[in-house]
Amino acid sequence: MMSIARTAAAGAAIALALGLAGCGDASGTSGTPGGGYGAPAEEEPMEEPMEDPQATSLATAETDLGEIVVDGEGLTVYMFDQDVQGSGESTCEGDCLDNWPPVTTDADATDVDVAGVTGEVGTITGTDGSTQLTLDGWPLYYFAGDAAPGDVTGQAVGEIWWVMAPDGSVIRD
Repeated sequence: MMSIARTAAAGAAIALALGLAGCGDASGTSGTPGGGYGAPAEEEPMEEPMEDPQATSLATAETDLGEIVVDGEGLTVYMFDQDVQGSGESTCEGDCLDNWPPVTTDADATDVDVAGVTGEVGTITGTDGSTQLTLDGWPLYYFAGDAAPGDVTGQAVGEIWWVMAPDGSVIRD
């Protein structure tokens, strides 16, 4: 897991970069030198997954956005508008994966522990070859800019990244 000090600094850099450089477009680039998908080029790729894939679980948490889906550690999970719901594929690759790592598991979808999540949990093969969790057909991702459980700093980044409600619906507030 990323250290809180490093991710807090990265979160500040991301907020500044978002204000100055804009957010990613449909091609996945920001139109300026940078990491695209709402993150600056200076953002270092995560060195390891945010979660041990063997211990994957989904739960719910109450936030300013309402009740949302989080992983077993309380980290917010997101969906990506450029994915096609139910297609069985993720479109996030390259810089996108550096900033939006997939929520992965080594378990079958039926073995994923879900607490309060009523939407259909499934899996796909992610663009990085991992087994990626889905909720109601949407591939799930973390945001590298979230420093702690309950953070929702990835919400509405580029107007293409969104948190999800426990029933699998997308929260676009």
